[in-house]
Amino acid sequence: MLMDFLCYDPEMTENHGAERADPLTRIIDAALQRAGGWLPFDRFMALALYAPGLGYYANASRKFGRMPESGSDFVTAPELTPLFGRTLARQVAEALERTGTDELWEFGAGSGALAAQLLGALGDRVARYRIVDLSGLLRERQQHALAAHAGKVEWLSELPERMRGVIVGNEVLDAMPVQLVARRGGQWFERGVVRLANGALGWDDRPTELRPPVEIEGGHDYLTEIHPQARAFIATLAERLEQGAAFFIDYGFPEAEYYHPQRHMGTVMCHRGHLADADPLADVGQKDITAHVDFTGIALAGQDAGLAVLGYTSQARFLLNAGLLPMLEAASLPERTLAARLIHEHEMGELFKVIGFAAGEGWEALGFAEGDRSHTL
Repeated sequence: MLMDFLCYDPEMTENHGAERADPLTRIIDAALQRAGGWLPFDRFMALALYAPGLGYYANASRKFGRMPESGSDFVTAPELTPLFGRTLARQVAEALERTGTDELWEFGAGSGALAAQLLGALGDRVARYRIVDLSGLLRERQQHALAAHAGKVEWLSELPERMRGVIVGNEVLDAMPVQLVARRGGQWFERGVVRLANGALGWDDRPTELRPPVEIEGGHDYLTEIHPQARAFIATLAERLEQGAAFFIDYGFPEAEYYHPQRHMGTVMCHRGHLADADPLADVGQKDITAHVDFTGIALAGQDAGLAVLGYTSQARFLLNAGLLPMLEAASLPERTLAARLIHEHEMGELFKVIGFAAGEGWEALGFAEGDRSHTL
């Protein structure tokens, strides 16, 4: 995953003020010490997820799988059923054709399942498949999963200055660090992490000029996230994508829903063993930390940097537009049962959304042919 904001410093592993055995704890304590005892949440989240070799996405624990018995923590659509990647491939094929490109890029390729599905479906249409992922351990697993396509796949740890092709990102935006802001008594604070007197990690709020992108109605206490890292990521892609398109699939809302007055507890959530909890300060490095995506912010970041928005819709509508139903008709009953989770409203179908961009002039993209919700952004 592209995490340029993780400015890791080896000196941070030296902590002269705490006798703690866990290396990730030492890194966090050193960061706290260097920051005067208070870390903004986005910095803490970056360390918890991406500290080299120790953060959740950089360590050896298994992340992806259908069931907790596998030792995994959550399932993503490509692990759930290969029909996800095969259906997405139809939109990718159209985008490659419309943009006159033959390279495919994936950010945060996870287990490599989506890459295998796309490469298998697209065949010779893809000349090169480039994966941008900072995790060396995940890269090893991806190399094993993609051995049959070894001649086409290339791994990068950072973005090149210039790009051409079609970009895909499935559940990558939700794992980008967020800032937490809290309103109490009508005043806004930024929420950060401190080390409490009892040795545990705890919360501490400090007055701030940071604000959500819209005014939150009412005077009640309110906790939410803002997403400068995700917006900066999209802006960087826009600057470097000379020719091509991009599709991001993730859970989230448009701005009006994200910052609804009733959503007063924010969206930060943790995942471990296929269970969810709301405490990112516990079991640091051993579980995923995510926040829902503000798709209005993502769309504006792309537009402001010169991209055209191809569309925005639910995952269910996108997959149906792209031809999932004919594939279901040819599938076995167990395959249909799993694939149904992709489109059922109470599962992934409505919570997950898809947004598409094009470098230069857009077109009426297949996945947004019906049910486009761009007007809600």
